[in-house]
Amino acid sequence: MGEYVIKLPDVGEGVAEAELVEWQVKVGDLVREDAVLAAVMTDKATVEIPSPVDGEIVWLGAEIGDTVAIGSPIVRLKVAGEGNVKAAAESWGGEAKATEATPTPGLSPQGGGGRASAAKADAKSVARPSAKVSAREDEPAPEPASPLWGGVGGTAVGGALAAVSGAPRLEGEKPLASPAIRLRAKEAGIDLRQVTGSGPAGRIQHEDIKAFLARGPQLAKISGLARNETIEDIKIIGLRRKIAEKMTLAKSRIPHITYVEEIDVTALEDLRAALNKEKRTGAERPKLTLLPFLMRAMVRAIADQPNLNALFDDEAGIIHQHGGVHIGIAAQTPSGLVVPVVKHAEARDIWDCAAELNRLAEAAKSGTATRDELSGSTITITSLGAMGGVATTPVINHPEVAILGVNKMMVRPVWDGTQFIPRKMMNLSSSFDHRVIDGWDAAVFIQRIKALLESPALIFVD
Repeated sequence: MGEYVIKLPDVGEGVAEAELVEWQVKVGDLVREDAVLAAVMTDKATVEIPSPVDGEIVWLGAEIGDTVAIGSPIVRLKVAGEGNVKAAAESWGGEAKATEATPTPGLSPQGGGGRASAAKADAKSVARPSAKVSAREDEPAPEPASPLWGGVGGTAVGGALAAVSGAPRLEGEKPLASPAIRLRAKEAGIDLRQVTGSGPAGRIQHEDIKAFLARGPQLAKISGLARNETIEDIKIIGLRRKIAEKMTLAKSRIPHITYVEEIDVTALEDLRAALNKEKRTGAERPKLTLLPFLMRAMVRAIADQPNLNALFDDEAGIIHQHGGVHIGIAAQTPSGLVVPVVKHAEARDIWDCAAELNRLAEAAKSGTATRDELSGSTITITSLGAMGGVATTPVINHPEVAILGVNKMMVRPVWDGTQFIPRKMMNLSSSFDHRVIDGWDAAVFIQRIKALLESPALIFVD
């Protein structure tokens, strides 16, 4: 038998590290060549790591949420033959094989549960030694820790502590009581979680019910609402951590100025409905939403103000002004917020923009969007109008300098000089990097987009 070490491969150009977001194997598993071992994430793109060989998993080199450098060992397998690493003979003794394949209770499964000899092998093969196993051969493996609310010697620790301290049981902890006690409590309207048991292991007895009732009816009756004292610790990993880092960067480094304008989209909605009804022979056209019209209006407005289509490198003090208009579309997916990018919107017509939007939205929701499809934007659109928001304060997608927010469309009475008439109105909430975009320029940009959307025929005029 030999040892085969799998290192984190290069998952993208210029990427130095990646975050481990999923293990699909555990120590002791037998895997086949090309079986997926893990998934890592970088720049919001998830990459699966396959096994290049058949073998048995004996060591996992990281935990979910860890950031792993490219080229670092992440998996070790036992394989037939010599493998790709010369392993010390003593590292694979009979005891090591058994303990590595069966994790010791209380130890992390990523550490493999191995004792002295396995830990010694780990220390030789990994630059970052694990603190979860003993590093010396003469040290015994640590005893498994008893959980506070588990059992010790058949005794429920949580119940015993409640009995000693007189404290109510935690939400979700089942009180120890006989069926007769439970029936009596139900008939009396008593929540047994509030009763201190005096019996073995905190078991509630008839005397405890009597004592509880004697303390007063205000404590005895169930209020119908129980306090929940539980606290769940959720580690921020994967896409959520990427979003958190991006938002922190944007809000801590970019002084935002937000500009909200009301737009009459009645004519635009009429045109959109007419175009969607039109059937052209031999032409497969996607259904048009508001976004393709907004994208084309942005392209027209950017032609007059190219400084809005830019990335600001504040460390170098350089504005990278792009000729191509690459519009990011913020999209909510089951995994979280992603921003697929419609590249070169300036070279696309209304229907091409709509088709590309549909394709990218499907890829984002299914988790198949590539790194290239999720990067490279020069300006972004965010739309929460479907949720009913009338105004928002969008956060700029760093290092861009502008973001446009689409809000709820609604019919409102508008005075035309002689009477009130119903019009379809929508707010456009937009944020700009005030370091490089003045408030006047931001207002001019939005007013230009407003004029195009309120007279949508102008969008099609070259």
